Amino acid sequence: MEQKSAVKSFGGTQGVYAHASKTLSCDMNFAVYVPEGQGPFPVLYWLSGLTCTEENFITKAGAQRVAAELGLVIVAPDTSPRGEGVPDDPEGAYDFGLGAGFYLNATQEPWSKHYKMYDYVTKELPALIEKEFPVDASRAGIFGHSMGGHGAMTIHFKNPDRFKTCSAFSPIVAPSQVPWGKKALPAYLGSDESAWAEYDATALVAEKPSGADILIDQGTADNFLAEQLKPEIFAEAATKAGQKFTLRMQEGYDHSYYFIASFIEDHLRWHAGRL
Repeated sequence: MEQKSAVKSFGGTQGVYAHASKTLSCDMNFAVYVPEGQGPFPVLYWLSGLTCTEENFITKAGAQRVAAELGLVIVAPDTSPRGEGVPDDPEGAYDFGLGAGFYLNATQEPWSKHYKMYDYVTKELPALIEKEFPVDASRAGIFGHSMGGHGAMTIHFKNPDRFKTCSAFSPIVAPSQVPWGKKALPAYLGSDESAWAEYDATALVAEKPSGADILIDQGTADNFLAEQLKPEIFAEAATKAGQKFTLRMQEGYDHSYYFIASFIEDHLRWHAGRL
């Protein structure tokens, strides 16, 4: 695995990087924010939502000022493999294929060769970050938005010792039970619903809650709330399992990056205080 190039910067020693991913069998971009100082710093992995790339968070969330104050490294990978030979949804839909990797390891053809975002986020990318940037791997957390919130929560529950803190904006908490997941999970993983449960935060928390206190922010004016997100499903399962969590229903906020920008400081301070 070789870091290929820094293709643009967004302040100080930060930038958007590209590397040849062995896991995904393609080139991948990821963004890194590194505060001034010697480090090693705590590191947060941000997972974006459907249709996004590594650039959405770094250009819209406004996280850099607070990350600089708190001394946090933030890593934001792309949402799916891309490039020549990487399959996409035949109909070009926004919620499957390119831009919609769902942070899982696909087992079904033609997706299984490239769509291994779970391994990429949990193994390959952290190994590269820990080699190339001044981070303290023992102080790592994960957070995300929508599909990325789903990814952050499932990855945390499956790897609580590596990703010690977790938060999410408008996460897909029960993909096995909502249209986005019912489309993507069988296509990537096949018809066996037990395989879907491995990437379903509600199913995972019921089986093995973590020791973390998870923060979830959800806007009440989110047009996906009732059909796709359903935070109450996770809340019920988490309460029954004894999982510590804080669910904040933010009045009047929608699914956009204005919502994320409004509360990103809360999330960064949440992680910093626990790392």
